[in-house]
Amino acid sequence: MTAAHGSQSAPAPDQPQLYGLLAEFSSVDALLPAATKVREAGYRRWDCLTPFPVHKLDAAMGVRATILPWIVLIVGLSGMFAGIFLCWWTNATSFDLPFAIRGYAYHISGKPFFSLPANIPVIFEVTVLASALAAVIGMVLMNGLPRLNHPLLTIQRTRRLTQDRFFIAIEADDPNFDRQATEALLQEAGADAVEEVTESP
Repeated sequence: MTAAHGSQSAPAPDQPQLYGLLAEFSSVDALLPAATKVREAGYRRWDCLTPFPVHKLDAAMGVRATILPWIVLIVGLSGMFAGIFLCWWTNATSFDLPFAIRGYAYHISGKPFFSLPANIPVIFEVTVLASALAAVIGMVLMNGLPRLNHPLLTIQRTRRLTQDRFFIAIEADDPNFDRQATEALLQEAGADAVEEVTESP
């Protein structure tokens, strides 16, 4: 922790707290090298805000691939095996499970008690349901949602975020954050403007 960072006094409990710094850029060509500079400076809690997807921005930020597809795959396979077990247990067994639940093996027209092709619709639906729930719930939790408001949305200049402006936001919680040094880095990176962002306690 730098001396400048350590000397900052803690705000009063009822006063707005520093969320971080917001830097504005006018083009993709200005944003990409700036993002590279921030990454190379060792910052971890920061993000880029753009009005449209920017090619090569993930590489400039050092963003790693999300594990969400693997979570969906694992939960989907678990749902598939659960569906197979459900169909087998309810159709081909008569042993009890907890809470007085038991299978119901019923012989119909000489057909086998359990046949995989006959149960494909149930297994498919359980697999899809488990995968969809994992994708939605995983996405919500990994993105820190639900959040009804965000400090960056209170800044006047972010209204142009959906039009023609690009931003880099560095959070004050980042271990490398220093008010003066971070602002100087963003200015050296070519920011058109750097603004302090606060949030209500």
